[in-house]
Amino acid sequence: MNHLHDELSQIWQRIQGSLFPWLEDELGPLSEKQCQLVKILEIIRIEEHLHSYYRMTGRPPANRVAIARAFVAKMVYNMPFTSMLVERLKSDKTLRRICGWEAQYQVPDESTFSRANAEFSASRLPERVHEMLIVKKYTKEIIGHLSKDSTAIHAREKPAKKEAKAKPAPKKRGRPKKGEERPKPMTRLEKQSDGMSLQAMLDDLPTACDVGTKRNSKGHKTSWVGYKLHIDAADGGIPISCLLSSASMHDSQAAIPLAEISNARVSSLYDLMDAAYDAPCIHAHSQKLGHVPIIDTNPRTTVRKKKIAAENKARATINMKPAEATRYHERSTVERVNGRLKDEFGGRFVRVKGDVKVMCHLMFGILALTADQLMRMIQ
Repeated sequence: MNHLHDELSQIWQRIQGSLFPWLEDELGPLSEKQCQLVKILEIIRIEEHLHSYYRMTGRPPANRVAIARAFVAKMVYNMPFTSMLVERLKSDKTLRRICGWEAQYQVPDESTFSRANAEFSASRLPERVHEMLIVKKYTKEIIGHLSKDSTAIHAREKPAKKEAKAKPAPKKRGRPKKGEERPKPMTRLEKQSDGMSLQAMLDDLPTACDVGTKRNSKGHKTSWVGYKLHIDAADGGIPISCLLSSASMHDSQAAIPLAEISNARVSSLYDLMDAAYDAPCIHAHSQKLGHVPIIDTNPRTTVRKKKIAAENKARATINMKPAEATRYHERSTVERVNGRLKDEFGGRFVRVKGDVKVMCHLMFGILALTADQLMRMIQ
């Protein structure tokens, strides 16, 4: 991590030594939140990923660079509505100029922000910027632990109606004859581990809004309407890759495609997962990538069910060696990422509809969170 630390230190020296003094001369004293936004925008450089409309025919669209920077500001300020962002930009001269507008009349109205958001969603702008940021910063680094988990995303839309499943052909009754084989249909996990391409895996995952149910920390079942965001987080609370799925999809079905995405971006050693990912296919795939899987034991999928139930207090590390148990505690990293995304970077305020726009909204928050966590590593 020395190379990453040195690079981030140079960026911080440039921000602190020249950028902040110049901005304070131009705009006046900056608040703590404005300093945080400036650091994040300087790290992600979102303007480098937007094409120019110079010399194109027709009426030029509103400044997409400024709007993209404003969407990042919306996540940093944890604003629930775009209307609040527009009002803040018109009243806060410093914030407006940081985003890229000099005068109040230049700030677009809410409908223009909505059209720009549709463009950013279709082009996967925040996802592409996040991918390039991770690849660039971690090219020469080896990550110790990748922690995997999902978090519930509440949405303000009706759950999609599920299509009626076709009735399967009636099974042949009785025990099979000697030498007779009755093939079983492959599960999604088995298909994924059987050489399925990454794009085919992603296309196979359900992404429609529906109802999800899970047990909370107190053992009670809770339900929500919306989606699930699946995250791979590195040491230091850095999100490496993300996937959005329907709320009802089981966590384990996103494990292999998420691992493939992360493996294409970074090099890592250990995969840390809770009991929801305890499946032979996931163990085998992690080892195939050259990683060491450390996965909690699922009492529903082991012959030691009774013993684990009796020793519930120590269940998290019942099958782990002391060194593995110590490493497993690092899995709380991804839970802190989930918490920061929801509490500080807009994860609780999803006001758009459709999986594409929801993913765009969440990835603006992930992008801001990633840059903020990178800077925390050296401060």
